[in-house]
Amino acid sequence: MTSPILNDLIALTEHHRAACKRYAHYCDTLYQKDSPLGSLADLPFLPVRAFKDFDLCSVAEEDVFKVMMSSGTFGARSRIYIDRETAQLQTRTLTAIFGEAFGKTRSPMLVIDSESTVRDRNRFSARTAAVNGFSMMASDRCFALDNDMSLNIPRVAEFLQEHNGKRIFIFGFTFLVWQAFCGALRAKNQKLALKNAFLLHGGGWKKLESEKVSNPQFKAVMADRTGCVDVRNYYGMVEQAGTIFMECPQGSLHASAWSDALVRDIHTHKALPYGKVGLIEVFSTIQKSYPGHALLTEDIGLTRRAFDCPCGHPGTIVEVHGRLPAAEVRGCSDAYN
Repeated sequence: MTSPILNDLIALTEHHRAACKRYAHYCDTLYQKDSPLGSLADLPFLPVRAFKDFDLCSVAEEDVFKVMMSSGTFGARSRIYIDRETAQLQTRTLTAIFGEAFGKTRSPMLVIDSESTVRDRNRFSARTAAVNGFSMMASDRCFALDNDMSLNIPRVAEFLQEHNGKRIFIFGFTFLVWQAFCGALRAKNQKLALKNAFLLHGGGWKKLESEKVSNPQFKAVMADRTGCVDVRNYYGMVEQAGTIFMECPQGSLHASAWSDALVRDIHTHKALPYGKVGLIEVFSTIQKSYPGHALLTEDIGLTRRAFDCPCGHPGTIVEVHGRLPAAEVRGCSDAYN
């Protein structure tokens, strides 16, 4: 599979082999050093679970700016070491992807989470990183949930009144938007006036599997309770923060200019063609401080060519069908305490 970011990924592979001894040992053990790298499929891939079991860092300890942690219901959590350069790249990339989808104007932001989620700035969880990251696109911010994760409708109503007539940016992880926001409004038989809003949500679909919630159903309930019809999902993970796959107006998840994806056979790890279901591998060109540029996830799905979607976006399309059955239930957002 050819890709416009292949040369950048090859350069990152060499950078991390030189800077991270564990990654170099991994590559030297499993891959021929002089093997030709003519496609994405030829690049050494790192199982995303490796960040749970090993410290993988390509910068000196004194250059680590922050450590991001994945959310997890059980077991260890991924530890991602970020230096200032990588942090800046993540910020710029996320801002560009967001601006392409929703425009560059900052909007008041209604966060479907509690303020306690972002308080600890020394231990950056996936939710903390996402809320703080997307807050850069906000002109003001209101947390819709109290610390017990209950919806504070008076606070939300006051925020909406304060910004009456403005376009509102709603952000939250999927399961929180569904359960703590839409669920609370349905339970109280209440509605909010958010017709002029747009919602960005991601992660946490696995939490809703038992409820059999589909993407169309999610959007329909959101529209019924709030009037908001511009609802976008995204696919991303703390191990590749910054390079999310954004849902287009046609409902497809597209790679950005800084990312790409392919699918590998679950058993042989052989790269599969478009349309075939397997394990999703994701690529990112901005992960400089740790070897997170080519990661084999535990998510099952397929890829499609960009031109299969009428929206015109040039990025590879990813369809996520679920998680590998043997994988633990975890992800960008699945747990809150």
